[in-house]
Amino acid sequence: MKLISSNKVDTNRYELVIEVEGTVFMNAVNRVYKKEVKNINIPGFRKGKAPRAVIEKMYGAGVFYEDAIRDLYPMAVTFGANEAGLAMVRDVPDIDVEKADKDGLVIKTKVTVEPEEVTIEGYKGIEFVPVSTEVTDEDVDKEIEKVRQRNSRLVEVTDRPAQSGDTVTIDFKGMVDGKAFDGGTAENYNLTLGSGAFIPGFEDAVAGHSTGEEFVIDVAFPENYQVDELKGQPAQFEIKLHKIQGKEMPEFNEEFVKDVSEFDTIDEYKADIREKVAEDKKKAYDNDKERQVADKLAEIIQAEIPEAMYENQIDNIIDEFSMNLRMQGLDMKTYMQYTGLTEEVLRDTYHDQAVSQVKVRLALKKIAELEGIAATDEEVENKYDELAKSYKVEIEKVKNVFSAKDIKSDLEVARALEMVKEAAVAVEKKEETAE
Repeated sequence: MKLISSNKVDTNRYELVIEVEGTVFMNAVNRVYKKEVKNINIPGFRKGKAPRAVIEKMYGAGVFYEDAIRDLYPMAVTFGANEAGLAMVRDVPDIDVEKADKDGLVIKTKVTVEPEEVTIEGYKGIEFVPVSTEVTDEDVDKEIEKVRQRNSRLVEVTDRPAQSGDTVTIDFKGMVDGKAFDGGTAENYNLTLGSGAFIPGFEDAVAGHSTGEEFVIDVAFPENYQVDELKGQPAQFEIKLHKIQGKEMPEFNEEFVKDVSEFDTIDEYKADIREKVAEDKKKAYDNDKERQVADKLAEIIQAEIPEAMYENQIDNIIDEFSMNLRMQGLDMKTYMQYTGLTEEVLRDTYHDQAVSQVKVRLALKKIAELEGIAATDEEVENKYDELAKSYKVEIEKVKNVFSAKDIKSDLEVARALEMVKEAAVAVEKKEETAE
């Protein structure tokens, strides 16, 4: 391949003219032929057995060119951008074929690139408000209470009405304008009051009623409810309360400590909890400091950033979210049906997050450049080894997925972030003054 020319045509846009040798182009054409021939019927030949020359004679010499060009385009444009020294951004293809025949292919394409002019000042000494790392007796008691909650059991309650935290067994029938609606009826349904599982007002209205009671409650569906015909609609629910179950908490004593931990005494158990809470608070401190520093970096960076970078980052966020769903046994399509979300709403939800992440990474890349931060080949190789062990695959497979250029950039960005965090200055939270 050969880069014929590279010219800037707009902010963050370059026009590249790239030549592909005839042998490379014809090989791509032949690959397309082998893929498509099985679907082509030519009189006198069995289906899928017609020679390429015969098909081209019948349908034209360029019958396979379009698919071959589409196949070669990613490789050709990446080559051209690298030759021109451009940090290309994935965007909608803009391609014009100037020549395509047995002697080769010449394509003209416009590509989007990362901002070429990035400026950032004031990244040393960023102020942040630290969160407390002090561990109090109250913190320890809260953790013990969580363990007691996890080890509680449900017991039937007959001497009082239902209250928040109880699990009630109910029949219910919902109606809008006097008519039952889909999904609004159930029998022997177990509902934990205060869980927020039902629409606002429902659980609060059940609280205060006793076993055996039959009653009617009036509520309204929220304006953003996932079923369009129910949005904002007032509704009535006929309810019969069959059973109330409350939590019976285990007593906190040395027997409890022995049951839930490796310790024999309350003091040992509390000391261990205090140590774990201290570790959690230190992580919270570091995470919150990093968040505040990142927010400031996104604020002070100056650059004309192409929208394509934001859209690509939204894609990355959604892909990661989709992968997490699959790990839980749920696919994105099913999730969106359950929640009533659309792709447009989902993308809009993640837009601000994507904008922040793109700005922060660009800021850190610029800081790495300004501070002379550069990852060595040895560090890149060590990172490959770390990833291979993490994924439990051969290192060569990792190298096929992650380019050395990307690994190097990630290492430099990480070091730049640590540098900025180390230089950050803790300040007290400023009191808000009422006008």
